[in-house]
Amino acid sequence: MSETKTFTIQAYSFKEIIAHYGVSWKTFKNWISKIPDLGEYTGKKFTPNQVQKIVDHLGKP
Repeated sequence: MSETKTFTIQAYSFKEIIAHYGVSWKTFKNWISKIPDLGEYTGKKFTPNQVQKIVDHLGKP
């Protein structure tokens, strides 16, 4: 039996969100650098609004 993981739009740390996408820090940083209106990452957590923009651009993890 397979488990389906759900992804909710909420605040995520960089480490948490790259774990969902299953990529390295460098790869994810490259991906999000191409999202023009993402705003700054303050070093704590991506806001739910930023997470929504990431999902809109990259798709659900």
